[in-house]
Amino acid sequence: MLPMHTILHPTDFSEHSAAALRLGGALARDHGARLVLLHVVMPPTIIYGEGLLPPEPGSVFQEAREQLDRLDVPGTDVAVDRRCEEGDPVTEILRMAREINADLIVMGTHGRTGLGRLLMGSVAEEVVRKAACPVMTVKTPSAWTESVAAAAAGASRPEVVAAG
Repeated sequence: MLPMHTILHPTDFSEHSAAALRLGGALARDHGARLVLLHVVMPPTIIYGEGLLPPEPGSVFQEAREQLDRLDVPGTDVAVDRRCEEGDPVTEILRMAREINADLIVMGTHGRTGLGRLLMGSVAEEVVRKAACPVMTVKTPSAWTESVAAAAAGASRPEVVAAG
């Protein structure tokens, strides 16, 4: 296996991202790697109309930063950096991966297909296609990712659970 020194975990604070964070934290712990948490705040879309006040851009960024700071990373012996950026999520994830020389990106994906994927797009899919380093996507919490979370909480190694 290739040595891992830096793992990037982009998060949107969803359940899928939480599962990916548990896995990324366990990998960082097992490899003695630094874990970089990244949240990208998209600039607010301002629609002007009668009685509509756009959100204060600084407050949206500050709330996201506070939420990122509250994220609990499993494994207390993992070196964690937290970054909050503003812009297009794909662009910022790829830029950060290059900037920190990430050996691996571990991110959640909503697993949309069909019309939902066409309308919503997929940040994870675009990152997988364009990243210069390997990308591990986590679709949903599974028995395996939960066993990794248990390992991060104190057990030595996760058991691999076969899906049947």
